[in-house]
Amino acid sequence: MSYWFGNDNRLPQARLAIASYVIVGMIGVLLLGFWKLQVIDSDKYATLAERNRVREIPVIAPRGRMLDRDGRVLVDNRPSFSVLLLRDDMAQVEKHLGAISDGLSIPLDDLKEQLNSTKNLAKFQPIIIKSDASPADIAFIESHKADIPVLEMIPVSRRRYLPGGFLSHAVGYVGEVSEQQIEASNGKLRPGDFAGKFGLELQYNDLLQGTDGKRRVIVNSIGKEVGHLPTQEAIPGKQIQLSIDYDLQQVAEQSLGDRPGAVVALDPRNGEVLAMASHPALDPNDFAVRVSADEWKRLNEDPHKPLLNRAIQAQLAPGSVFKIVTATAMLEDHIPQESFTTYCPGYANFFGRQYHCWVYYAKTGAKSHGVTNLHGAILKSCDVFFYNVGLRIGIDRLAYYASHFGIGHKTGIDLPAEEGGLMPSPGWAERVLHRKWYQGEVISVATGQGAVTTTPLQLARMISGIASGGVFLQPHMLKDAPNVGVERFPISERTVEKITDAMYGVINEPGGTGGQLRLAGVELSGKSGTAQVIGYDTLARIHKEKKFLDNAWFVGYAPRRNPEIVVCSLVQETGKHGGEAAGPVVRDIIKAYYDKKNKKIPGQYTAQSKPPEPQARTVSAAVIVPRVALKSEETASGATARAVSEPER
Repeated sequence: MSYWFGNDNRLPQARLAIASYVIVGMIGVLLLGFWKLQVIDSDKYATLAERNRVREIPVIAPRGRMLDRDGRVLVDNRPSFSVLLLRDDMAQVEKHLGAISDGLSIPLDDLKEQLNSTKNLAKFQPIIIKSDASPADIAFIESHKADIPVLEMIPVSRRRYLPGGFLSHAVGYVGEVSEQQIEASNGKLRPGDFAGKFGLELQYNDLLQGTDGKRRVIVNSIGKEVGHLPTQEAIPGKQIQLSIDYDLQQVAEQSLGDRPGAVVALDPRNGEVLAMASHPALDPNDFAVRVSADEWKRLNEDPHKPLLNRAIQAQLAPGSVFKIVTATAMLEDHIPQESFTTYCPGYANFFGRQYHCWVYYAKTGAKSHGVTNLHGAILKSCDVFFYNVGLRIGIDRLAYYASHFGIGHKTGIDLPAEEGGLMPSPGWAERVLHRKWYQGEVISVATGQGAVTTTPLQLARMISGIASGGVFLQPHMLKDAPNVGVERFPISERTVEKITDAMYGVINEPGGTGGQLRLAGVELSGKSGTAQVIGYDTLARIHKEKKFLDNAWFVGYAPRRNPEIVVCSLVQETGKHGGEAAGPVVRDIIKAYYDKKNKKIPGQYTAQSKPPEPQARTVSAAVIVPRVALKSEETASGATARAVSEPER
């Protein structure tokens, strides 16, 4: 019996020790977790708790205004309201989604899509579901505050532009930010925010945008406001003053009218852009909120390309304006100007082919220019003369001068999406066309046809530089901006004198192609250009279809020496001579410039006059506006123009 009394059922000491260690370890882990929560992560969880108690409502900063060179408002803001959806309680949101859709006239699918696209945002961060609330929307929200507590309104400033597409391609427009812009902003942008998408709005977006503030309110457990905290005020965007002259811009817009084309006016002394127009124009007020998908599709598919800023993006053959490059190269390469003459019967034969002069097809009755020297060839724009000069100079030297004058290169203007045009050369032919350069091609290039393409801004800068003695300034849109882009190419005084005398004669001597543009008391000078899109014989066979009609160019400046203003005008699909179709636009702008300078102009041109008040337009379709993508090959005709001087080509 003693054996049974001696049986000990106690746990072994080893097991007891292990159990004790486990218990102590678990207590330690708990204590470590409490210490981490209370000490290390205290700020994090305090912030989360604060966010459960405090709601932040954004205070949108107004964008900076744009002024013209005389301080007149070109782009302003108008008051508006945006509708916020509070997502603190998603059950409440789901419950009222149908009523919100009906009350605010937002398709239910659009609402769900917006919620889905912002599902990764913190729930305490509200989202904008309607950017521009109508009076009916405001009334609906105010009358349903109690039963639909997930809606909030915030005051915002919407962009307001001058009506009729005035200066639209230059100022650009704003649009709702994309997902890529939000990701790249490092938290500065939220879904529903607006930013510059094109033109100056995009170029100077960081200056214009400002910094948003926030309004902080205390809410209870069901999201109802019970108190207010100090508001962080928004910092408005900075105001910018443009070099644009409203009076000259108005003349440019009106003179160009409904015709497709572009106008650029420069001050060659400092590179300031005084006017820039491109038609057909878009109305940026349509983009100030949201543009419908159908409207966006229509704009992109419009064959007249209203989204294209022709002043800096239309890459077209410059026609006879390019002859100024050929003439300058001739003089600088010391081809004897006095003894170099040609006989123009209206055509010339080279390499077994016949090349016509423009006068051959003219309706003036005369079919030839006769014996012509350089001065007369510029006055009368004789193609045969410049065919011979081009062959004498050769493509290498012609490309050398044209390239230094800016042909085939971007000007560097402070606008996005500028195109550079093309100056062909033997190297280009081998690199792009994978063939050798044919000598006969220089005949077309010497008269501004063939593969050479330019933009209106490029031609204005080129003529500015030559007439100014070889000083080529970088154009810019901001007034009094320091001009860092100055290129100097030595041109002899003799050459400048000969070229400027000839361009003065184009308008002021008998037989000049711009004789109808003469202005009393103004030394208006210039050069016309008529660029073929297809050969004249081919054009006649297809009954002169409008899209294949000639493009008209004219570049004018004043005075004859050391010009103060240079204007380039392009009128597309006109079928008329450059001096006839594009020249009057240049004349009107230069006349307005001198009338204003001499204070002889009507009241609408005075510095104290004000532009018409911008008109507010509302587009409420909830569609995100994508950024415009303009391909380098796009022009007004849908592709980079390759005009030729021969009907057979």
